[in-house]
Amino acid sequence: MKRRGAKRKASQKAEGELGVAVAEENHKEEAKANPRAKRAKPAKPEPEFVEEKRSLEDLWIETFPVGTEWDNLDKVYQFKWNFTNLEEAFEEGGKLYGQKVYLFGGTEPQYLPVNGENQIVFIPHVVVVVSPFPPSDKIGINSVQRETEDIVPMKQMKMDWVPYIPLEKREGQVERMKHQIYILKCTQRRSALKHLKIDRFNQYTYCMPYFYNPFQEDEVEPSTEVHIMYPIEPQPIVRIFDWEFDDVEEFTDKVVEEEELPLDQKEAFKDFVKEQVRGAKRAIREAREAKQKALAEISDETKTAIENMKIYKFYPRPAPGTPDISPYKALFINRYYGKAHEIL
Repeated sequence: MKRRGAKRKASQKAEGELGVAVAEENHKEEAKANPRAKRAKPAKPEPEFVEEKRSLEDLWIETFPVGTEWDNLDKVYQFKWNFTNLEEAFEEGGKLYGQKVYLFGGTEPQYLPVNGENQIVFIPHVVVVVSPFPPSDKIGINSVQRETEDIVPMKQMKMDWVPYIPLEKREGQVERMKHQIYILKCTQRRSALKHLKIDRFNQYTYCMPYFYNPFQEDEVEPSTEVHIMYPIEPQPIVRIFDWEFDDVEEFTDKVVEEEELPLDQKEAFKDFVKEQVRGAKRAIREAREAKQKALAEISDETKTAIENMKIYKFYPRPAPGTPDISPYKALFINRYYGKAHEIL
């Protein structure tokens, strides 16, 4: 007995295969009729314009602004300062072209109008020392609040002269390069500042790049004043004694009259003052002797290099979005370097 429907299924299968064959034949005929027809390609997006970075674009940013408070460091970079004048100085024909140089930064806070309101602006500058060798490996720590001055090695404050690698050369083998630009860097991590003691933390605020020129005459005569702090209860006696104008006997009698010093300690106080004066005079004498010794031992090559040393101070150029700093540009760097030869 034959199953019903088997014949119907065979017929449907044949019709399906015929339909596929007809569709394929139609597709071939269309391809012959329009042989150049191609599948549409998606449109390519327009190339995005990216401004090419300048070779020395981050030179001023990489140079540490010595003496700037940590809390104010970010405020230095709130404006897009334009230091293209510094970059151009290294180009052919510029002041620094082909020169070996050492750079350190700094800031000068000023009240300036910004968006209609006066606010403290930390004006950045970069000092460039043209020299065949580092001008110094020491840092001075001093301020109005500090009674003492310390000259310490840079490395004690985690600072050092390091070679600056231009952006275009950072992919190459750095160790084989002949470096001409050195910058002062600080490796103290800001994240670790909270672990520093207060005195250590404040030292960074009082730092100044140190430089000693044995051939430069001292502009200021050594002080003849001595700070006296005589230990006595309930509190020490603090005075300033000038050995050029003050007499020890009269000076002591006045302290006794003001009832700060008991009469039975008068002689001990006089001896203390005399010892402080002897120590100050000894320090001045030793400084002069050290200078004479340095001059005697210095080589002709070093002498020539120091005499030919040039110091330039760079301020940012006017730029949109930055305040006008033109009235505040100054040659003065600090008490050790004195004045720059030129502002650029």
